[in-house]
Amino acid sequence: MRTPLQLALAVLAILAGPSAAPAQDEIDKTRADAFDKRLFARPLAAKMTFACFVRAYDAEHLAKHPQQKVAAMKLLVTAENVPDDKTVNYAFRLGFKYRHRSGNFDSSGSCNHFTPEDAGDEIRLGCGVDCDGGGLNVAVSGDAKSAIIRLTRIRIWQNAKPDDDAEHSLVAGADDGIFRLERADNKACAALVTDSKELAALRRK
Repeated sequence: MRTPLQLALAVLAILAGPSAAPAQDEIDKTRADAFDKRLFARPLAAKMTFACFVRAYDAEHLAKHPQQKVAAMKLLVTAENVPDDKTVNYAFRLGFKYRHRSGNFDSSGSCNHFTPEDAGDEIRLGCGVDCDGGGLNVAVSGDAKSAIIRLTRIRIWQNAKPDDDAEHSLVAGADDGIFRLERADNKACAALVTDSKELAALRRK
């Protein structure tokens, strides 16, 4: 029988995509470890491991995708080892700028390994935002140099107005359902981190 935490993680995976299926405890550890090594470009560290992916879409790309709302995006994925619980906690932070709207927007939540029913044996991270905030899932390109983000809807906030009135949602449209971001130095995602200890750890990497 699954624990409440495992059930919650399964729900997060479902929120992240229409075909999310197995929860963390059903994913083979060897395959999950291999995915982590590709995502983070290294084995997981003793405490925290980071992976940063970014993209600023140029004028040529945006001209070819006139319905794309997003002009730039950053993704920070973290894996934190919890020795007492013998578990790894995965999380994400997403930051982006709209194409025709001023301000910086962000979102965050917890993640879990899962295998989409329509993706063969490919493992992804399914990530969800609390309180029915939707989510996203993260795959890794074949050369492990890019992250492919898929989303249907995700709750976001504007940095300058961190309150309920500033809450919005990024909803996938014709050109906003899949994003390919390139691996970058972790420091490129420093602006997404608000915890001082975590920020110090990221900057040491």
